[in-house]
Amino acid sequence: MFLLKIDPRALKPNPNSARRSPSSAQADALLLATIKAVGIVQPPIVAAEADGGNSYLINAGHRRVAQAIAAGLEEIEVLVDETADDTGAMRNMVENIARDPLGAVDQWRAIERLVGLGWTEEAIATALALPLRQIRKLRLLANVLPTMLDQMAKGDMPNEPQLRTIAAAPIEEQREVWRTHAPKKGQRDVTWWSVANALEKRKMYARDASFGDELAQAYGIAWVDDLFAPADEDSRYTTDVEAFLCAQQEWMTTHLPKRGTVVDTTQWGEPKLPPKAERVYGKAGKGDCTAMYLDRNGKVQSIVYRMLDVTKAKGKPGAVNAPDDGSNDSSPTAVTPALRPDVTQRGLDMIGDFRTDALHAALGRAPIEDDTLIALLVLALAGENVSVQSGSSDDGFVYGRMKRHAAMLVDETGLLAFDRQALHVAARSALIDTLSARRNRSDSGLVARIAGRAIGADGFLPNMGTDEFLSCLSRQALERSCEGTPVLPRQRVKDTRAALVEHFGEHSFVHPAAEFEIDQGDVASWRGTHTAFTDVDEDMTSEPGIAGDGIDDDAAMYDGDEAVTDDEPWLEAAE
Repeated sequence: MFLLKIDPRALKPNPNSARRSPSSAQADALLLATIKAVGIVQPPIVAAEADGGNSYLINAGHRRVAQAIAAGLEEIEVLVDETADDTGAMRNMVENIARDPLGAVDQWRAIERLVGLGWTEEAIATALALPLRQIRKLRLLANVLPTMLDQMAKGDMPNEPQLRTIAAAPIEEQREVWRTHAPKKGQRDVTWWSVANALEKRKMYARDASFGDELAQAYGIAWVDDLFAPADEDSRYTTDVEAFLCAQQEWMTTHLPKRGTVVDTTQWGEPKLPPKAERVYGKAGKGDCTAMYLDRNGKVQSIVYRMLDVTKAKGKPGAVNAPDDGSNDSSPTAVTPALRPDVTQRGLDMIGDFRTDALHAALGRAPIEDDTLIALLVLALAGENVSVQSGSSDDGFVYGRMKRHAAMLVDETGLLAFDRQALHVAARSALIDTLSARRNRSDSGLVARIAGRAIGADGFLPNMGTDEFLSCLSRQALERSCEGTPVLPRQRVKDTRAALVEHFGEHSFVHPAAEFEIDQGDVASWRGTHTAFTDVDEDMTSEPGIAGDGIDDDAAMYDGDEAVTDDEPWLEAAE
């Protein structure tokens, strides 16, 4: 390698350069000003053309050469290097990554070029110090519509699940969806979740199918292998949901056990048992029945239930005869039913939904002081249903719904720029997406109740004096609900419930179990667990920009393709 002075206009751009997305006008103006002030400090790297002539191709430094011409320089110094066996493909990519990270689309194009030259995915990952998973994710872009790629090349990338959904769809379907969801004039970003949602097809997996190949062929079901699924499980699936469910229904019909029946499900996915039927959780008796149904994933499930004999025993009002399951003796015996809990599991699920909706309504409309709002945000991020993506991840894709709220507070240059109203909207939206009291995997636990109590979410709870919710209460809980009302308990539970529904049609009712009350023992245990380590290392509190912070102020003052510093762009606003 040697230095050579040459007219920059005599240099030829490398047609295989990894960087194809144009740089910003601001970055080019900065580079031009630097070259005019101090010249080119780091020479571009060139190589002689393979034809043996005196012309040279630019391997690294296309922007430096272009801005040197714009500055009117007659000669510049270049480093002449030998032509690599792969025509400089890997060296060109590494050079660009080291100076300014390539966009995802440019990375993919460079990877495809390396693959065409005989590089394996493993070798590319090792050479670039990137995870192999990242290389394979980038190669999904080969299946994306070119006009979508142009949008992604601007830095507007979908997250990984959205990209997988888009890449799995046929090009024609992508083209149809893109016509509707392409950014309009004056719009910069695309709502990728809506694009992915329009292309997503529900998958029904073969591992959940009870029917065999014969029924699959009869209904025209063709299984497709999921190439990205773990190797130790059956990953075959079909997107023909209707055919899959019909085949499951036929299988259930032909495989019904004795005293079995096929039942529908509720909106919560629970089986609808026949009237006067009670589910059996213990050992099934001889007279018990089996109900078969399809769950939300289309999988066949079965439960055992028992038909209650509601005829009253002679001489014993209110007694219920036990069903004949073969275990009773010849003499009729009055059976006392088990004491029902105050609120059923379904009732607790409804309470979780009521709490969550009230919490969201309060977060969206109730007056909240600034200090309280910030405290609630901290609580929300500490919820059991929150998973925070670390900034130290090597993954180039963006995860988490919090990103879209944070984007409201950042301008196009990466600096914090917002007004007070935008800050409040973003904070409330983040809290609504985080805090939950639903009885599923999204439950935030104790912090949701603390937050609800802090902002008065009890005042946003709906009227629970409906037949649907009151039917989830036991007799004793229902009678306690009559306290403070003119309604008197009736002999029959359904009469009491009907009277309460009529009364609460004009008055609001909230069950005490739904209120955002907090057990002090739970709080003490929670605080004891999470305040055990409160000491902060003094080294972690040093402010950026002081001595010893590891940032070289002169590091950014060079004329490379784009200045690289240790600072992230948003730190300027934070400081």
